[in-house]
Amino acid sequence: NVPPAAWTYSNIDYMKQQLKALGLGVDWSREVKTCSPDYYRWEQWLFTRLFRKGVIYKKTSVVNWDPVDNTVLANEQVIDGRGWRSGAVVEKRDIPMYFFRITQYAEELLSGLDTLSGWPEQVKTMQANWIGKSYGVRFAFPHGDNEKLWVYTTRADTIMGVTFVAVAAEHPLATRAAQNNPKLAAFIEECKQGGVAEADIATMEKKGVDTGLKVTHPLTGEQVPVWVGNYVLMGYGEGAVMAVPAHDERDFGFAKKYHLPIRQSIAVKAQSFSDAAWQDWYADKDNGVCVNSGKYDGLNHEQAVDAIAADLSAKGLGEKKVQFRLRDWGISRQRYWGCPIPIIHCPSCGDVPVPDEQLPVVLPENVVPDGAGSPLAKMPEFYECTCPTCGGKARRETDTMDTFVESSWYYARYTSPQCATGMVDKSAAQKWLPVDQYIGGIEHAILHLLYARFFHKLMRDEGLVPEDEPFKNLLTQGMVVAPTFYRDEAGGKKQWINPADVEVAVDDKGRPTGAKLKADGLPVVIGGTEKMSKSKNNGVDPQAIIDAYGADTARLFMMFAAPPDQQLEWSDTGVEGAFRFLRRVWNFGMKLQGSDTAAEPSPDQAARFELHSVLKQANYDMDRHQFNTVASAAMKMLNAL
Repeated sequence: NVPPAAWTYSNIDYMKQQLKALGLGVDWSREVKTCSPDYYRWEQWLFTRLFRKGVIYKKTSVVNWDPVDNTVLANEQVIDGRGWRSGAVVEKRDIPMYFFRITQYAEELLSGLDTLSGWPEQVKTMQANWIGKSYGVRFAFPHGDNEKLWVYTTRADTIMGVTFVAVAAEHPLATRAAQNNPKLAAFIEECKQGGVAEADIATMEKKGVDTGLKVTHPLTGEQVPVWVGNYVLMGYGEGAVMAVPAHDERDFGFAKKYHLPIRQSIAVKAQSFSDAAWQDWYADKDNGVCVNSGKYDGLNHEQAVDAIAADLSAKGLGEKKVQFRLRDWGISRQRYWGCPIPIIHCPSCGDVPVPDEQLPVVLPENVVPDGAGSPLAKMPEFYECTCPTCGGKARRETDTMDTFVESSWYYARYTSPQCATGMVDKSAAQKWLPVDQYIGGIEHAILHLLYARFFHKLMRDEGLVPEDEPFKNLLTQGMVVAPTFYRDEAGGKKQWINPADVEVAVDDKGRPTGAKLKADGLPVVIGGTEKMSKSKNNGVDPQAIIDAYGADTARLFMMFAAPPDQQLEWSDTGVEGAFRFLRRVWNFGMKLQGSDTAAEPSPDQAARFELHSVLKQANYDMDRHQFNTVASAAMKMLNAL
C-alpha cells in the first residue's frame, strides 16, 4: 500500500547509491527523472502540437482488454490468452484510443536502416521485418448494391485459385450477416475472447463459420462464399483476406477442415498438384507459372501480377500498392502510473488540447491504486475542469500515455536536462546529438529502439534536434542470467526463491546435485538458469558483491565473464576468481613498491615482445568492445611480468 511515486523515488535513490558505489563515471548533473513533471510537461507539449497537426489522432480500436484489471494490455502482456498480472481470460474490446501516426514514417524508418552502419545486422533485420514493406495488389470483390469487399495480397498471381474469402469477426459484413444467424452471432462473440496479438493468432486453432453471403470474383464473375475466420484481424490490412487453399498453409488447413474447394493455380516444373506438396506451388516464385488461370496461363509470378493488376485497374476494381506491416502506435493506457494525456473533452468543442500555459497536467502522486481500473477516472478533483475554448464544464482525459513514450526521447533531454524553455536546448542538441554510442538489449529491437528512432524524426520535424537518426552506434548487451529455485504451491503456482537464500550441493565436478533453503533446511527445486528477473526472484544485488569483495571485483567480473553482447551467467566462483586476480595485482604492486626497481634487470627481448603483443591486442579488443579479452590480456601481462 505504498504510492507508486514514493516507491519509484525510493528505488531511484537506492540505485544511485549502487551506481556511485560501483565507481561509474556518471555525470549526475545530467540526471533526468521521466516521472517528474519537469520532464513530462514537454512530452505533453509535443503531444498537443502533434495532435493539432494530425500526427496524433483518436479512433476506436479493437484491443486486448483485461476484465479484472479493467485496462488495455499490450500484445506482449497477453500470455496464452490470459492477462499477465490478473490471469483473467483476455477479451477483445472496442476502446477509443490515441494513436501516433508512425505509419507516416514507415518508409523513412525502413530506408534509414541502411545508414546505420554502426548497428548490429540482427537488430536492423528485426526492425525491417517488423516494418514489413511489401509490394502487392489491393482489389475488391463486388457484392450487393455497388458494394465492395477490399483485400490486399502479395500473391495476385494466385487470384484464380480463390475459393472463398474470410473476414474478421468485427467486419461490417460479418455484423450484417449475424443479424439473422444465431450460430454466426455466437461465433463472433467467441472470437471476441482472446487477444489480438499476431503471435497468438498464428498458433491458435483456425475456426470459421459460413456467413451465407457471397461476393463476386472480380475477374471470373464466379460467386465466392464469405466466411468469418477467427484468424483474420480487423486491425490488419482490410480486415478481409482472399483464400487460396492450394497455395497458402493457413487457407489449406481451413479448407480441409471445412471441406472447401482447393483449386491449383500455380504449377512448378510442370508437376501436378498434391496435398503433400502444396507448399511448392506457393514458395517457388522463380519456377512457378500460372495454370488453370485462363489468359494468364504460362505467366511467371512477376508477369502474372502485372497483367492481373492491369486488368483489375481497367475494371476500376484494384491497383498495385505498397503496404507496410507496421501499425500506428496506440498509446492510451487505463493505468495510473504514466504521463497524463493533455486533452480536455468538452460537450460543445470536442477534444481540446490543453493550452501551453496550463501545462504540465500533473499526475497526483499520493495515490495508491486498488488494481481495478484507472484511479484517475475515480478522482473528480482530477478530471473535473473547464474547457479552455468556451469556458464550459468539461472533463479531463483520464488515460495515461504508454510509458514507452517517456523512454523514447530521454537521450535528447540529457543534452540540456535543466532546460526550462523547451524539450531540449537547440544549441546543446546540435552539439551533442546524435548519440555516438548507445547500449541497449536486443529485446528492445522492435519496441524502444524503433520508437526512439520515430520520436527523433518527430523532434527533427519540429526543429528541435539535428540529423535523422538518434544513435550512430548500437551495442546490444547480453542478458545476465542466474540460477532459479522454487517450491511448488497449491493450484500449480510456484514460490520462487532467491539464490542468496539457497544452499546448493555439488558433486566433485562442481555440478549441482541438490539444493535446500537455508532458513529451514528443506529441499527446493533447481529450476535451471534464466534471465535475472523480479518474477523469478533470481536477481543479485550488486551491493552484496560490493560489501563482500569491493567495487573493483564487481566491475572486473562483469567485464571478464563474457563478451558484452553475449549472455552473462552470474557465478559466485567467477566473482571469487576476479577477486583473487585483483589480489595478485595488488600484491605484485606492493612487492615492486618495496623493491629497488633501479637495480632490477631490464626485461629480455622475448618478455618485451610478449608485453607489447598483449598491449596491442588489448587496444584492438577495446575498440571492438571485447572487454572480456582485455581483462584476459591483463591477466596474461601479469603472468609475463
